[in-house]
Amino acid sequence: MYVTPEQIQAANKANVESLLAVANAQFSAFEKLANISAGAVKGAFEDSIANARALMGAKDVQEFVSLQSTLAQPAIEKAIAYSKSVYEVATEANGELSKVAERRVAEWNENFVSLLDKVSKNAPAGSDVAVAAVKSMLAAGNAAYDNFTKVTKQATEIAEANVAAATETVKGLAKAKKAA
Repeated sequence: MYVTPEQIQAANKANVESLLAVANAQFSAFEKLANISAGAVKGAFEDSIANARALMGAKDVQEFVSLQSTLAQPAIEKAIAYSKSVYEVATEANGELSKVAERRVAEWNENFVSLLDKVSKNAPAGSDVAVAAVKSMLAAGNAAYDNFTKVTKQATEIAEANVAAATETVKGLAKAKKAA
């Protein structure tokens, strides 16, 4: 059995498309992170100028101390929002890269099974056992990959829930501190 130029071209095209999908996902994530970081830096700079002006306008030490604690709260909330945004971008990028990997694995499996079927048709008598063993190993590998993917998704969901719970806890503590 020979590999035809069309098969090589199709394989190369699939590889290039996968590479471009990965590059697009990474560039999109980088662009989002750059925008988030630029916004955070700009906001922090503007807040620091406004805070410095407010602190300079304090009439006595008690007002100065009160202003400091009041001005710290929005900074904490913005830091939490920044961290959450970065986490969301990372999770989204991971999801996109996982989809690309899953597509490539599915294509590889399909191509391998097709090749195996072609080889088995031209194989000598008695090789059915070997072909069946290879197919069985492939099925076991696919099952293991599927289980790994499911466990990874569950771990990601648990991590997202923990991040959301931690964010709400910090916000609750900040509100309680503010009320006190």
